Amino acid sequence: MESRKENSGIRISLSNEEALVLLDWLTRFNESENTFQDQAEERVLFDLESILEQKMSDTFSDNYSAVLQKARDKINELK
Repeated sequence: MESRKENSGIRISLSNEEALVLLDWLTRFNESENTFQDQAEERVLFDLESILEQKMSDTFSDNYSAVLQKARDKINELK
């Protein structure tokens, strides 16, 4: 994962594995009963989930669970 500050905001670069794991978590988080201090927090998380969904085709794979587990394992190996 990389990040850098630009004049128009902050750019974050994720590996495919990081993006998939983050998308899975965001989906579960956004579907559960959560308390936000402000509606802007909820909007940012929904927007991030939407951006990742548009980029990640793995979520529609027949073997999504296996692909997700492989991504988690790869990230865990980096520790």
